[in-house]
Amino acid sequence: MRRTRRTRAITAALALGMGLPLGLLSAAPASADDRSHGGPMAFRPLESSAYDRMSADWSEPLSAPGGFRQELVADETVLDIYGGGTDDLTDMNTVNETGHRAGRYLYRTHEVSSNGAVSVVDLKTGEAKVIAQRADWRRLDGIRWTPWGSLLVTEETSGGRVFELFLDRKDRTEVTRVEERRELGILRHEGIDVLPDGTVFVIDELNGGSVYKFVPTRRGDLSEGRLHALKINGLSDAAQKWNPETYAEKTGAFTWVPLDREQVVADADAASNAVNATEFGRPEDVEIIGDTLYVANTSENRVIAVNLRKNVLSAFVQAGVNAPVEDRAAGVTGFKSPDNLAEGPDGRLWIVEDNYASDIWVAGRDRDRDGAADTTELFASLKDPGAEISGIYFGKDPKTLFFSVQHPDKPLADGTWKITRRR
Repeated sequence: MRRTRRTRAITAALALGMGLPLGLLSAAPASADDRSHGGPMAFRPLESSAYDRMSADWSEPLSAPGGFRQELVADETVLDIYGGGTDDLTDMNTVNETGHRAGRYLYRTHEVSSNGAVSVVDLKTGEAKVIAQRADWRRLDGIRWTPWGSLLVTEETSGGRVFELFLDRKDRTEVTRVEERRELGILRHEGIDVLPDGTVFVIDELNGGSVYKFVPTRRGDLSEGRLHALKINGLSDAAQKWNPETYAEKTGAFTWVPLDREQVVADADAASNAVNATEFGRPEDVEIIGDTLYVANTSENRVIAVNLRKNVLSAFVQAGVNAPVEDRAAGVTGFKSPDNLAEGPDGRLWIVEDNYASDIWVAGRDRDRDGAADTTELFASLKDPGAEISGIYFGKDPKTLFFSVQHPDKPLADGTWKITRRR
């Protein structure tokens, strides 16, 4: 995760003055009884980010709509892994989605430069502990529960790897073995997601990174299979390269191109370059909802939608198209540097920014089927001036969103929270 800076909060009048649709940002005050739409996480969109509420002295990290309760899951006052004032850099979250005591345990990665760790919080008792740690683990970031009951954990760094953690069937807080999965590519990994059939999607987090699909030979066995890279049809080799001036042109039909197996386990970026796969601006997270893979491209200020059934790519949320544009000089909040993604309980896409302030947005549905969200609404904004939100995730409770507060100015506050719609 990286941060950028911006200045003051937006007003609805400024947003409208930029010619944005009324549905993008509501000017009405938040209220527990006056929400914009239904569903388990129904909320009234915020008018602005938390710029006038920034402080390292807070009891709740988010500026959020009325009708929601914020509760600490675990921070460094509960489990301080690295001590000595060193941030634990709590990052992505997942729960045990299936099997024994499904939904009880929240697993977290810690994005430190060395001696990386995976921790778990028992959501029933509040007990937190480290379940895996290695001196050679660097910048652990992505984490996913697989359909066969293991954890996939990624490294967001040059030469980054994917590891599969197998858990005791009777005690989901004990790791029995760890396997390195180089077949999924040596990349600057961040987000990762898995289809029920065992197909795994990963991305390369850099300007010039590609989107990848790993197809295993056998479901549930990631030791053998083939990695593919996404390549948009009809573009010249030069047009496939990352270009901050032309990224918006990268939409349309695409092909999954198989990559050289020997190259993939050494340098998957080189393998994708060899076939001139499409390059994007810092792909950072992926989220599968239905038959669509969403990818947050941070440098592009957009989230793309990859239709896995039709093999068509579109811009789902893009600043200046269906989300407000940030104007730092004018003090206008906008949609900037999308980072982590989550599937909401009603199937909508939730998006958190790698920005200042770090905001959580909710994309509306694509009812006109043009490949883009019809609206984009602001759900919450982080109040800590030094922090960013990461790891947004819905577990088994559709009225609860988990999120991490990473590198805050508030002491010992690096950790995980949950925000729950009141019953």
